Amino acid sequence: MTHRTRVPLAALTFISLGLLGLAQAQGATTVRIGFFPNLTHAPALVADAKGYYAAQLKGVKVEIKTFVSGTTLSEAFAAGAIDIGLIGPGPAINAAAKGIPVQIIAGASEAGAVLIVRKDLSLSAYKDLAGKKIGVPSLGNTQDISLRALLSANTLKPQDSGGTVTIMPVAPADVAAAFLSKQLDAALVPEPWGAQLEAQGNKVLGDEKSIWRGGKYPSAVVIVNTKFAQANPEIVKGFLKAHLQAVNFMARSPVAAQEAISGELLKLTNQKIDARVLQRALKRTQITSDIDIDALKDYGQLSLAAGYTRTLPDFGTLIDLSVLKSLGGK
Repeated sequence: MTHRTRVPLAALTFISLGLLGLAQAQGATTVRIGFFPNLTHAPALVADAKGYYAAQLKGVKVEIKTFVSGTTLSEAFAAGAIDIGLIGPGPAINAAAKGIPVQIIAGASEAGAVLIVRKDLSLSAYKDLAGKKIGVPSLGNTQDISLRALLSANTLKPQDSGGTVTIMPVAPADVAAAFLSKQLDAALVPEPWGAQLEAQGNKVLGDEKSIWRGGKYPSAVVIVNTKFAQANPEIVKGFLKAHLQAVNFMARSPVAAQEAISGELLKLTNQKIDARVLQRALKRTQITSDIDIDALKDYGQLSLAAGYTRTLPDFGTLIDLSVLKSLGGK
């Protein structure tokens, strides 16, 4: 059975630290799964909506917890409040570099983010972003790191690096309101929020292919607490079965998958996404369990350049796709 709880992070930290040793010694009876209400996390949206987690993890209580960004999800992993989660590659790499015991065990999506400009502004090129305020889901997350690389490639700098571009953390679902109040001039957001903003008359300055690497880059990966994985290999295997089931369902039954995603987004964000908007967003997002490891390493270099980490983890240790491959995943 899947349960949804909203417990303060401090309480979760206290509980998890107190019970972690006992749960790992005896084998967990609960698995806490975290993800975002974004299309880049569509496998989790589908797996939850279709009941795949509950079906593949019989006898284990499944707790679903949603987050706004990889930064907050990383903090939850650091606090021992999450066991398995979907997260952007930047925060995953930074978490491992900080010594948080996490490991990447699957891919989830590629691309799926666009740079949107407020409709009343006449910006037509990246150089026009000079002096502007640009929103990202959170500082240090994947869109933030991508934006900083994009600015650098166009001879621009954020204010915290001596430039004129202000980067502001704004939850993707709140960008529309920030545009209306003119608190933001532009935003680099994951789908479907980019397509939603576009449908409201705002303009796409950079599509998913022009953001970075021609759109061939991971936007979400699956990570697991390494101690939890060592103590609970069957739970991890069951999660990955559900994950692959969701990825395959999206490829095989796109219309039904879109309906499942729409319902889940409504439940999690209280926002109804128009079917045509969702279709456009899905075209910009590649759902896959595969991981482009070279792109992942490049993300590490971008994170170094942005100053979010001083060292990089051993990617040979950080990435373990053995269970995924044993289940037929790439």
